Amino acid sequence: MKEYKLKINGNDYAVTVNEVDGSVAEVEVNGTPFKVEFEKPIKKAAAAPVAKPVAKSSGAPEVKVNKPAAAGGAGQAVTSPLPGVILEVCVKEGDAVKRGQKVMVLEAMKMENVIEATADGTVTAIKVGKGDSVLEGAPLVIIG
Repeated sequence: MKEYKLKINGNDYAVTVNEVDGSVAEVEVNGTPFKVEFEKPIKKAAAAPVAKPVAKSSGAPEVKVNKPAAAGGAGQAVTSPLPGVILEVCVKEGDAVKRGQKVMVLEAMKMENVIEATADGTVTAIKVGKGDSVLEGAPLVIIG
């Protein structure tokens, strides 16, 4: 199940995608159920990032993202596990990071989520800044 907050023509919509079967998706828009049919069947991505919330003592979940290594040695992207707003950037280009080190804080659904480095390495690029809105899967930091 995925939840999205969309603004269409100035109107806010809370959209929940409950189930996708081939080319038909069961969704709820502001609590009203709909069946949506796509032109082509939706393929599930085998290598999609997986967000795993982990309870912390502060009560806010800590999000760990598992992502396969990028091809061609171009570096590994740390991606956003869900749509939100960047509250804090904790690293700079050129910083050495260890796997599991906090690199950013993302606010999503009124919760702060810690975004961690997915591998040891050096930060080669920072793709977003404080206050930026990001979508799920958007690259945040590149680790080389």
